[in-house]
Amino acid sequence: MEWIPRLPHLSALRAFEATVRHGSVSRAARELHLTDGAVSRAVRDLEGSLGFELFQRGNRAVVPTPTARVLADDVGAALDRLRAAMDRARRAEGVGRPLVLSCEPTFLIRWLIPRLALLQEAVAPERELRLVSAGGAVHFGRDGIDLAIRRNDFPLSPDMVAEPFLDERIGPVCRPDLATTWAQQGALEAVLLHTATRPGAWEGWAGLTHTRVQAVREVRFEHFYQSLQAAVAGAGVAIGPAALVADDLAAGVLCAPRGFVADGTRYLLMAPVAAGDGAVFASVLAWLRSACQSLAADQA
Repeated sequence: MEWIPRLPHLSALRAFEATVRHGSVSRAARELHLTDGAVSRAVRDLEGSLGFELFQRGNRAVVPTPTARVLADDVGAALDRLRAAMDRARRAEGVGRPLVLSCEPTFLIRWLIPRLALLQEAVAPERELRLVSAGGAVHFGRDGIDLAIRRNDFPLSPDMVAEPFLDERIGPVCRPDLATTWAQQGALEAVLLHTATRPGAWEGWAGLTHTRVQAVREVRFEHFYQSLQAAVAGAGVAIGPAALVADDLAAGVLCAPRGFVADGTRYLLMAPVAAGDGAVFASVLAWLRSACQSLAADQA
């Protein structure tokens, strides 16, 4: 009887492929919505089943071996074929596939989710709408993404279509009772709230408005939406995109005494060039542009 080797668990293969692709256990864990420990254990399990190590491990780095790089390419291609096979099976059985929309975390939390019911009704009232929080480059086929919302602050791939729907405008925002100390023109002196995902936000605004910014104290956050929520809580002054603080401005929990200025970036709706349903892309784009026009009118 011929011996057939047992295949590793799919979760181990996904963890391995993502770790090689990112060159980082932490980034792979974020993509897969797992802990760093879970990814490391999955990779160790795969190494155990193979009988050799796939990475050279240092204090803070994991470097894939040449064999691991080749294996990761093969595993990635196999995962893509598996996803395509699952989609074909759903279509053959007439099972509706969810519409998967990937969106930058802060835009998702502070703008899209409050308007989610309107988007669902306008675009896909009878189809499941699945939201994925992610930023940066989009891998549509690999990650099962149909549409993506991103700010154009990274190079775009030629195999995708990208249409703008909102110009970014930024300005300092804080709780109204804290604004009296810096609302007047001239130097801005305040507790400054920073974020790792937009580390140059304050410097960029200062350059655009020719304003001298003086930090009484600085507080740093991992994600942009955290700095905006800290501003709502009265912890200091954050750089706020007009669209993403619009609801807080309308509710009176934030104010922007120095207004907003265009920073030259835009939000885009993206899809693969070979996307099969251009009508859905057009519908979502039309809804986004209409909603953002209404937002601009409210802020005028």
